[in-house]
Amino acid sequence: MALTLGLVDRLSKVGEAGCVTETQMPDIAALAELDGFAQLEAIFMGGHPGAPIAETLGLDAFGGEPGAIHVELEPQLKHYNPIGSVHGGVISTLLDTAAACSVHSTLAPGERYTSLDLSVKFLRPVTIASGRLRCEGSVVQRGRRTALAQAQLYDADRRLVAHATSTCMIFQAE
Repeated sequence: MALTLGLVDRLSKVGEAGCVTETQMPDIAALAELDGFAQLEAIFMGGHPGAPIAETLGLDAFGGEPGAIHVELEPQLKHYNPIGSVHGGVISTLLDTAAACSVHSTLAPGERYTSLDLSVKFLRPVTIASGRLRCEGSVVQRGRRTALAQAQLYDADRRLVAHATSTCMIFQAE
């Protein structure tokens, strides 16, 4: 019979599962002592490695304040789908990153979170011609156990190209 781990158990064992890069492992305990915004600042300032997905996609220009985080991406051909536009998964990743990091920025030391859902609305096609993309996330409502966040993705001309909402579960680290 297979052992089924609860969500908190799975997240507490992320290092054992090989889901965290080796470069992140030594500093995880030190980061856990900081609040969520200080953790993000450590990553933004280069004091701690960022998430591997940020490097994979080329996410950059992270910044913001508690409850509101932004991230940018320069669209490239590697982001395209077969129909000649930026893949919806790349767009969704930008929106998820900005919304979830906005929630992360509100965490107290010892708190963790995970996304429960992400609802995305694609409003315009995104291509290299869209120019540099900027995604702005913000917390709409933060409770003790859940948070609702949103994110808007803009092209270089500040036209809204996609929007998302996300619900995150907040829990205490064990």
